[in-house]
Amino acid sequence: MKRRPAEQPGACEHWVEKLSDGSAVLIRPLREEDHERDQRFVSTIVYEARRFRFIAGLSSGMPGLDTQLMPVDYQRRMAYVALAHVNGQLRQIGISRYAAIPESRNCECALAVSEEWQRKGLGSLLMQHLIAAAQRNGYHCMISRDLANNYAMHRLTKGLGFTSRYLAGDVSEILHELDLRT
Repeated sequence: MKRRPAEQPGACEHWVEKLSDGSAVLIRPLREEDHERDQRFVSTIVYEARRFRFIAGLSSGMPGLDTQLMPVDYQRRMAYVALAHVNGQLRQIGISRYAAIPESRNCECALAVSEEWQRKGLGSLLMQHLIAAAQRNGYHCMISRDLANNYAMHRLTKGLGFTSRYLAGDVSEILHELDLRT
């Protein structure tokens, strides 16, 4: 991949987005000071959702999407966090991440949204920001490797224009791919 200096998101890069239920959320790049909040967020996700979220990093032997092992550099590793006021406190309610696949122009993505914030359009918004960042950084393809029974991710990726296929006859996992050059 052609190297160019990463455009560091400024302190002002953020979006206040409205979800389908009218809730307002703040979406911005993950920052170093978010580390503890992100750790707490991941620990609150129910087991099945955690298993869905980390299948890509675990199944391919690529630790790049693991929260603890992924420092964000805004080019090879990127993450967007979604925050909302809940009971008077600012809480993390979702995150999208990508990590470059070594020696390619592709990146692998992962997404997690708190159960109570699902089915409101948050996953789609987080992924749209992630896709735009991957395009800006020159990636050709974004992939998501998911369990076949992760129906929410199938619907989301289809709605965002990803194509899907089973991996070499294995019907337990599906590879979703998005051409970023269009």
